[in-house]
Amino acid sequence: MSVEFLRMFPENPERKKIEKSATVLRNGGVIIYPTDTVYGLGCDIFNQRALERLRQIKGVKSKGLNLSFICYDLSHISEYTRHLDTPIFKLMKKALPGPYTFILEASSKVPKILSAKKKTVGIRIPDNNIPRDIVRELGNPIITTSIHDDEIHDHATDPEVIFDEFKNQVDLIIDGGPGNVEPSTIIDCTGQSPQIVREGLGDVNIVG
Repeated sequence: MSVEFLRMFPENPERKKIEKSATVLRNGGVIIYPTDTVYGLGCDIFNQRALERLRQIKGVKSKGLNLSFICYDLSHISEYTRHLDTPIFKLMKKALPGPYTFILEASSKVPKILSAKKKTVGIRIPDNNIPRDIVRELGNPIITTSIHDDEIHDHATDPEVIFDEFKNQVDLIIDGGPGNVEPSTIIDCTGQSPQIVREGLGDVNIVG
């Protein structure tokens, strides 16, 4: 496998490199990219072969893989979630883009996309122009998971080290500068009121 390594600047990602990244995804590729937290591993939500590759890279079966959707903004959230009431929408609008993952009730589309009986879906809109511009160019969200689920060490945030580790497993690695060692804050919005289920980089006081 010949992996590509692209350097981008989050403040102003180059258009041609964004288009290249979206093309890799459309063609069934798996990519690694920066977010506003840790580096992510992702693929097109509508490519089942790419999703299976992502699962193999993570070394887990369908039910054991925690996946989220990276969206460009809130405009298409209703396609993948249901029962999104006004207070939750206002909370998301306040928090996003930002280092948060919102757990919401999944629409009927999600189990079909993931080929798994998923009743919830995680939604991410990171405060980083690189993944958001890729999603906008692609035209639909991408499935994302962190490249590491265990304790994240400083060396795991270095794009050069990430390249050495994953160069034989993915199609494209984007160097967007050093990653963060903290993951996103996860907010479960499927109950009576939002609950923090993981404290990460985001301010937990946003839920009050």
